[in-house]
Parts: sequence; structure tokens; C-alpha cells
Amino acid sequence: MSTYSPDLRIELITTGDQAGTWGATTNTNLAYVVEQAIAGYVSVAVASANQAFTYINGGSSTAADNQSVHASIALTTSTGANFAVYAPPASKQYTIYNASSYVATIYNSTVIGNTTAAGTGVAIPAGKTMTVWSDGTNFAVQNSHIIGTVVGNVTGNLTGNVTGNVTGNLTGNVTGDTNGVVTATAGSTAVTATFGDNDTSIATTAFVQAALQALHPVGSVYINATNATNPGTLLGFGTWTAFGAGRVPVGFDAGNTLFDTAEETGGSADAIVVSHTHTDSGHYHATDGSNGSNTHAVRLGVDGPIDATSSYASPNDAGYTTGSKTGTSTANISTTGSSGTNANYQPYITVYMWKRTA
Repeated sequence: MSTYSPDLRIELITTGDQAGTWGATTNTNLAYVVEQAIAGYVSVAVASANQAFTYINGGSSTAADNQSVHASIALTTSTGANFAVYAPPASKQYTIYNASSYVATIYNSTVIGNTTAAGTGVAIPAGKTMTVWSDGTNFAVQNSHIIGTVVGNVTGNLTGNVTGNVTGNLTGNVTGDTNGVVTATAGSTAVTATFGDNDTSIATTAFVQAALQALHPVGSVYINATNATNPGTLLGFGTWTAFGAGRVPVGFDAGNTLFDTAEETGGSADAIVVSHTHTDSGHYHATDGSNGSNTHAVRLGVDGPIDATSSYASPNDAGYTTGSKTGTSTANISTTGSSGTNANYQPYITVYMWKRTA
């Protein structure tokens, strides 16, 4: 009586059996089991969320009777959702093309034909092709270490060192060393590192945005020498309002009442004149060079007082006596300087300033 091999279920003819038909059985094994296991292809239409591949003892010319023996399997589905397929609990390698629009996961069954997972499975993204292998309990991705040139899409976890060129889409985790240039297309994503970490994580757009916002918290002042565009447009975040028009900033000083409150304003563009007085200390210049009241000799003879233009003689000369002469002194104070309007400015340069308010 025939028995069957544990993995491919090839019919094993008992010695002395099948006289005259042994060749037909052998041909069936070769054509519909061995050949299909090496090079066979079958398309499987999945109609439920969990579906087992068909599996029989021996071979069959009808591929649908023995789906699980084929080397390459294409999956379609009418479920409208992600689904799972189950291969027999036997060691086997498959190339699976998920032709559907949903994720397909392949497992080993605990028993031939059931839909209870024996171990771990492998998820095959929609529209992708993967080579997987099983030890009879767990499925795994065929290649976990690649050396050389990879052309096409890589989906899943790539762990280890990548040497060579990877062309296509890489979906999953890359652990190891990548030497060379990594070029990502628009829309590519990566895990965002925690802002503040000092490690070698790749900086995603989200990480960069977080860093920019940390550098520009609410209350920050943004300055640009030539670009008047609102920083909310330039940086892509925050609410910003024009700030400090016509003013220059000064540092906070808790010990000075003029500068001890944030955004306190003061000062004037116009120069002022500090209160002060002028003193005129010069009138009546005496012959000795001194200022103030002076005593002059006046002739009081019969001819009357001498006029103001006469020469004064010594008070001790004959015919003269001393006296006092008074008069009026006028002091002229001239103006100087220029208008103080808009004259109270330090050297300055004009820039655009914005304050983040939210």
C-alpha cells in the first residue's frame, strides 16, 4: 500500500505494488508534484478572511486541487479587506505575489487544511511580491542579509549591513551600516526621533519642524534684514505679528525702573535741552583789567567835569578830585546748535521684526 512523503506528499509505492501502473504513478509524481514544487504557478482566489491552500496526497493535473505544492502563487481576493492564507505544516519555500489591494499574511496551519496559525507569519503588502520559507511552523522572509545590488522594491525589515545599491522602495526598518547616498522619493517616511536626543537618528521633516519650533517658542522675536514675509509663511508654523516698529531693543534690567518690565517702552526721537542758566559776569572794564564797578578820577575845576573821552589823571594831581561814574552795560548772548527734532537717535539700521504670539 502506498505512503506519502511528509512535505510534498509524493506517493511512495510499496515494493511489489502497482505492477504495470508503477510508471504512470511515477510520471504523475514528477509532473504534478516535483515539477510544480520547483517551477509551478497557481492563482488562488481568496474568498474569506482566513483561507487554507488546498493539499492532497499525490499529484493532480488540476492545479486547484493542490495549490500548496506550487512554487509560485498569486493571490487575489474578494473580501475587501486584509486577509490570511494557510499552508500545510510542512517545510516549503514560496514566491508569493499579492495581486490584491490588501495585505495578505501567510501562516502554517496546525493541521493540514485548517486556519489556525501554528506560529509566526509573514505579511505581504498589497501589490508586492515576496519569497518566504517555512520550517513547518513559522514563516520567515527568504533574504535577511543582502550583499550586492538590489533593484526593485524592498518591503519589510532589513537588518544588517547594506553594501551596494538599493533601487526602489524600502519599507520597514533598516538596522546596520549604510554607506553611500540614500535618495528618497517624495512622500517617503521614517520613524521620527525624539527631539533633544543626541544620537545618530535620521532627522525627518517632523523632527526638523520640532527643532525649529523649539528654537522659536511663543514670545520669540524673528529678524530679517531684507525679507518682509511673515515668518509663519517662511517657517511653516506659529502666529507672528509685526514687532517694535521704529524702536530698538534693550536688555532687561531688574535694577532699573525704565527696563524692568518686558516690552516696556520709553524714550523720544527728539533731542531735549537740559534745564540750565547763563551768567553775564563782565561789564565796565577798568584800566587795571578788572571787571565790575571802578573808581575813576574826575576833574572838578571851574571848567566843569571833563567829558567821558578825556584822559583821566591821577587822583593826586592838582585840580583833580576823585568821584564815581556810573553807566549801563549790555550783554549779548548768541544762539548756537540746530533743531532737536529727530536728533536723539543712536546709529541704527532698519530690519523687519516679528514676534511669535501663538
